[in-house]
Order: sequence, then structure tokens, then C-alpha cells
Amino acid sequence: MKFPVSLLCALAAASAFGQDDASVPGVEEIVVVAEASVRARQGDLGSVTTVDADELELLRANHVHEALVRVPGVWVQRGSGHEHLTAIRSGVLAGPGACGEFLYLENGIPIRPAGFCNINNLFEVNTEQAGAVEVVRGPASALFGGNALHGVVNVVARPPAGRPSLSLEVGPYDYHQARAGGVLGDVRVDVHSTGSGGYRDDTGFGQQKANLSHVADFGQWEVSNFLSATLLNQETGGFVRGYRAYDDDDLRDTNPNPEAYRDAWSVRAISSWTRDLGDRQLGVTPYLRRSSMAFLQHFLPGQPLETNAQTSGGAVGRLGGVDGRLEWHVGAQVEWMRGELREHQDGPTVGSAFLVATRPQGTHYDYEVDSSMAAAFYDLTWSFSDRTSLVHSLRVERLAYDYDNNATVGNTRDDGTACGFGGCLYTRPASREDTFTDVAGRLGIHWDLDDRSEAYAVAGRGFRAPQATELYRLQSGQTVADIDSEALTSFEAGWRWAGATVDADVAVYAERTDHLIFRDANGFNVSDGETESSGIEFALGGRLGDVHRLELTGTYARHRYAFDRDAARGERIRDGNDVDTAPRWLGSARWYAAWDDVRSEFEAVYVGSHSINAANTQRYKGHLAFHWRGSYRLSGRVTLFARVLNLTDERYADRADFAFGSFRYFPALPRQLYLGVELGF
Repeated sequence: MKFPVSLLCALAAASAFGQDDASVPGVEEIVVVAEASVRARQGDLGSVTTVDADELELLRANHVHEALVRVPGVWVQRGSGHEHLTAIRSGVLAGPGACGEFLYLENGIPIRPAGFCNINNLFEVNTEQAGAVEVVRGPASALFGGNALHGVVNVVARPPAGRPSLSLEVGPYDYHQARAGGVLGDVRVDVHSTGSGGYRDDTGFGQQKANLSHVADFGQWEVSNFLSATLLNQETGGFVRGYRAYDDDDLRDTNPNPEAYRDAWSVRAISSWTRDLGDRQLGVTPYLRRSSMAFLQHFLPGQPLETNAQTSGGAVGRLGGVDGRLEWHVGAQVEWMRGELREHQDGPTVGSAFLVATRPQGTHYDYEVDSSMAAAFYDLTWSFSDRTSLVHSLRVERLAYDYDNNATVGNTRDDGTACGFGGCLYTRPASREDTFTDVAGRLGIHWDLDDRSEAYAVAGRGFRAPQATELYRLQSGQTVADIDSEALTSFEAGWRWAGATVDADVAVYAERTDHLIFRDANGFNVSDGETESSGIEFALGGRLGDVHRLELTGTYARHRYAFDRDAARGERIRDGNDVDTAPRWLGSARWYAAWDDVRSEFEAVYVGSHSINAANTQRYKGHLAFHWRGSYRLSGRVTLFARVLNLTDERYADRADFAFGSFRYFPALPRQLYLGVELGF
């Protein structure tokens, strides 16, 4: 995509916006619609962090990783282009079903069906123009459902308010972005188009996203409608290989897989209806979703092409009220999905005789899966004194799959002939049905210690059912994946202080995950793994006069395996070893300053040393990176902004891994300067 296309897209949107607020100078005020936020549903128990609209505007993040480094206990690891892997009170999780460990929401509604997630979920959401990004840390399945095992990321869109604006930005490696947003009648429209040639060879991308928000009254109902759409066309970079290859001038900007790509699009619609029923409030939210993706699996011998798509919809209903000292909410959720996945290899595999024989040309998988989910839940808060309350939540959820195999059953070639060396790697189970029923809960107590401080203690249990890809995309002759839902039990205590100039938020936790799903040394999907985690997280902030503010966010945590097993890729898991890609230390610090027309922020981001294989025999040293962002309001209508990322030109890895006897890295970008202008109308 060339810059003029981005510019024209944004100009077309900006020109349609009304001029209602044209005379309003300064920064646009963003109000978050309450029903879209998860903070109120979470209440005062547990850990919730919000990256608000002002921060997101200053960040103008190239990648969602840049926004979420501000959240303690969270590491969204940047991959190639807009790809990512996530850690929330966990190691960075990879693998076919790892996306099921976290729940990604948009305006409080899951962006994917319960059993058909995407490991790179966040590139399907318009975080760039969000009103807020909220992160819940710890198990939250009792409130939000399956997949909220380790935590929740909720992207809240901007409501229909604010003056129209247009911004243009350029940066290195042919980076260009155009954004437009504002109100058209009673609808808010936010659109942006971004493109880049990529720092590494053949890693360019083009990305477009759009949101439409509408709020209205319909009789006695208050209605909030939301529509989102995303499109990504990306050339993908593979790992550069070799010890510290990210520091090698001859390797760090190369791409060993120039043929790799990922094309994806998504559309979602949400309509939230609420009304008062006397002293009760009723809410009903139906939703629809559609997504499709094709990507070349360049990391596999033979490089098969995967295509997948899903169409899904559902509804959430809630009824709540207050009776004396008891605040209560009850509700239900239903959801259906039709998904499909196909994996096809066009040419023969190149490599050893074993690889050539076991990874044949042709169709590896071709299946459709229907799913249905039904859940019932309640949430109770009993205030047994003016300063103390007891909270209890419970959710029961049933997820059912109906899987239809469209290819030859077994681990043969697609024409039914046998592979050498005991059979083909790829195994297609016969059509079948599977059902999982899970229960999640939380029980906690909250104290208002005084007018400035509060404390809490909470025990919780979360779950996530096996994903369709873990059940039906089998290997090595496994005909049935007899696996259970993962479950996580957590105990957490926290303290918060909100002073006139200083604020603090501290949490300590201990967790245990049971029935961890992984691929063992035989290539079978099993669910007999266990991990244990414990840590402390803190967020501190303080004002120095009217201009300056200092913030410090930090995490110290241990994530350890609690079982012995040999796993796939030659990994050796031993009880007590650190989970791979799980730094004990994560942190960030910021110095923010705001004058009448100028804003400035210096940021330091730290990732500690950590093991990069399960045996803990290889490590990545960690890194410390510095960034600066600023803006200058030239007039009531014109604002200039700039960013310098990686100020000291540090050479480090966004992702480090050790597999198949080789060090593998995604090198971080060198120093980058971005310049832009925003026009208000």
C-alpha cells in the first residue's frame, strides 16, 4: 500500500464529518461507555489496569505491545509485523491452543468464539483509536467466561462524541499512517490506514481498521450499537538464526522466509440494549462475528498453507439490582459458531528422508466444526458494614463441538496411501462430537481502610476448554485427543492508595494451573501438565508540581513447571524448572510533563533475563530500551507530534527462542523517528 491511498482513505472519512465542535480547542475528551467497560463488572476485587485515551493518543503505538508494557504482570511479545504472543501472569504462551489461555474482548464482548481463537487476536481490534484498553490480571472466568484463564484484555471503543480530526504520520522504512475520526450525524466513525515497507527484507504490511459507534433511545431502552472491521495484508519475517543473531549486522535485517505472508480480515457487530425495570436494570446484548485468514506456515518443513474462517453469534443477558445491603446480578449467555480449517501443501517437502516421507504434498487437514455454548452466572456483593463487603461470583458453562472431517481419516496421504517411517505426521480424526462443562468461581473480601486506601483478598478459579485445533488437528497417529479443560486456581491480596500527589497499587498472588494442554514427545496432545506461579506486581505514580508526573510499573514473578515430561521439539520439562520465556523481572518507568501546549514523555522498558527452552539450558540476557514521545499544540486546530523509539539504538530481541538445537530471534528495530500532524475541524 502506498501513502496516497492511506491519505485518501482518511481524507474521505474526515470530509464527511460534521463541524459541531469545530470551535473547541485543545485535546479531545474521551468518555468511555459504562456498559462497554469491564472495570465495573470486576469491581474492587483483583487487579485491573486501564490504559486510557490520553495515553493511547500520546503513544500512537505501532504495535499493541507498546501500550501494554505499562501494565504490571503483562508482556505482549512482539512478533513479525502485527503478530504477537501474550503473557499475563504467565510465561509467553505459544502453540495451537495457547490463544485460549486469555480472553480478548471488544466493548465487553469476546472477539472470537470460545473454541476458535487466534494466537494473534489483538491485530483484529482497533487499539490504535480506542477509548481505553483494560487488562484484568488473574482468572476471570467467573465474570467473563471460558478462556479468561490467566486474564482479560478489553478494548473499549470511543462513543459518539468529540470533534472531527485527521492525522498524518510518517516514519522510517516507508512507514505511513493516516487516521480520521469524528461524528457523522449521531454516529462516530474512526478509521485508519497504515503501511510500511518493513525494517527487515520482505516484511512490509498494509493494514486498515474502522469503527462505527451509535447511541440512541428506543422507547424505554437505551441502545448502544457498534460495528468494527479490520483488514491485514502482511509479508511475514521468519526467525534469524544463530547465537545473538539480533546483534549481527549481516543477519538482523534479513528474512530467511521472504515467501511468508498472512492475509486476514474480520467484521463484528454488537448491539447493547439496557432499560430500567423499577429498581432493577435489564441488559441484553446480541452480537455477530465473521473472520477469515490465510497464512503460509513458513516455520514448518514443506510450508503448508492454512486457511481458516468462522461465523459466529450470540447474546448475553443480565438482570441486576440492589436489595438492602445486597447488590446482585444474574445472567446467561448463548453462542453458536460455524468454523472451518484447511491445511494444504503445494509442493514436496525438502529435507531429510524422514521429513520428505512424513510431511507429504497435498491436503493435511480439511474440516468443519460447529460449536454451541451456553452459560449461566451470578455475581453478589454483600456490604455487611459501611467499609467492608463480601463478593461471590459463579459461572457454569457448557461448550459442545460437532466436528466433520472432509478428508481421508487417519495419518495417510490425502489419496489414502501410506507414508513411510510408520505413517504421515498429520492425523485426521474421524468425525465426532465433544462436550465440556466447566465451573468457575471467585470469593473475596474488600475493605475501605480510609478515604484514601483500600485492601482486598480474593480466591478464584478459572478455566478454558480445549480449542478445536487441539482436538481435531492431530499428529503422529493420535486418533482421539482425550484431553480435559485447563483449570487455574488463584489466591491474591492487594492494597491501593490514592493520595493527593502519590498513588500506589500493589498485588501479590499465587496460582496453580492443572490439566495444562501440551504436545508430548510422541506428538500427542495431552492435558496432564501442571504449573505454579507466584509474584508481586506494583504500579506507583507521583506528581511533582503541576507539570511533572513520574510512574513506575514492576513485576517480580516465578512461573515453574510442576511435573516431569518429555515434550515435542525435543523439550525436556522437569519439576521446578522455570517455564520458558517467563522473565522473573518486568518493568517500565515514565517521566511525563505537560505544559499549556506541550506534552513530553520519556519511557524506559525492562525485560529481565529468562530461559528460552523448557530444560532451562539456554537463556536470553534481557534488555533495557528507552523511548520518547511528545506533542506541541500549534493552534486550536493543529497539533504536531513526534516519537523516537529505541533512543539509544540498543540491539535486542523482541522475541528469543531456542528450538531444534538453534537460537532463533525476532530482532527489535533500531532507533526510529516518527513525525506527524493532527488537524481538528
